[in-house]
Amino acid sequence: MIPTPPRTLTIAGSDSGGGAGIQADLKTFSALGCFGMSAITAITAQNTLGVSGVHAIPADMVAAQIDAVAGDIGVDAAKTGMLGTAAIVEAVAAAADRHGLRKLVVDPVMISTSGATLSDDATTQAMVGLLFPRALLVTPNLPEASYLLGRRIARRADMEQAAADLIALGCPAVLLKGGHLEDDGAAGFAGGLDDMLMLKDGTVRVFTHPRVETRNLHGTGCTLAAAIASQLARGEALEAAVGTALDYVAQAIAAGAGLRLGGGNGPLNHAFAPRALG
Repeated sequence: MIPTPPRTLTIAGSDSGGGAGIQADLKTFSALGCFGMSAITAITAQNTLGVSGVHAIPADMVAAQIDAVAGDIGVDAAKTGMLGTAAIVEAVAAAADRHGLRKLVVDPVMISTSGATLSDDATTQAMVGLLFPRALLVTPNLPEASYLLGRRIARRADMEQAAADLIALGCPAVLLKGGHLEDDGAAGFAGGLDDMLMLKDGTVRVFTHPRVETRNLHGTGCTLAAAIASQLARGEALEAAVGTALDYVAQAIAAGAGLRLGGGNGPLNHAFAPRALG
C-alpha cells in the first residue's frame, strides 16, 4: 500500500497570475512532498503589475470548503493567507475548532507586493482576536507588524521588541520576516536577510540568508507560510520547520531571480530542484 502523504490545507485567496495565494501554496505543498487542499476565500484579478479586482467568497462557502476536505481527507497542518472579511475570519476560527486544526500557520496578509490593501480594520481585528490565539505560528512582515502595533518597524534594533509585543497580542510564536529591513549589516546580526523567530517563552532565533537582488519576490510570504505548514505536516518541530521552510524559499528566490514573467514583480521559482533543506 502506498503511504498516505502529509495533508496540508491552504485557506487563502486565488491569484490569477499564479505567483501568490492559493496557487503558490499548492505549488509549494507539492514541491515539499505534501498533498495540498484549498479553501478559497477570495477571487482576485491580478498579475505581476498589481491587483485590479477582488471578490470575496461568502463565509459559509469558505466554511463548507474546509468542512468538506477536513471531514473526508483530513488535515495534518493548515495555513491562512488573505481572508478578506471579518465574517470569513470568524468562519475559519470556528472551523479550526470544529476540526481540531492545531498546526495552523497564520500569515496576516494585509497588503500585496504591489501595495493593494487586502484587509480592512474589522478583518484585522478579527484576525488578532480569533486566529492569533488559535495559531501555532504567526508570520507577519515588517509593514504588517507596523500596522498591527501602530508604529514603524524597519530596523533590526526594533525587531525583538516588536516580536514580543506581537506575542502579547495573543500569538504563541511569531516569525517576524526581515525582507523590508533598512539596515543590512547592522551590529549584532550576521548580515544579509534576517528573519526572527520568537516563542512565547521568550526564546529567540535569527535565521540569516543572503539577499538576492531581484524583482521576482511576488508570493514570498505565501510561499513561506505554506512551506512551514508543509514541514509541520511532515512532523517537524516548529523551529526546524521554520528553518527548512526558509531554506526552501531562499533557494526558490535564487532559482527564480532571472525569470521574465510579466512586466512587474514576478514570482519565485517553486519548481526548482532543491539542494538539501533544513
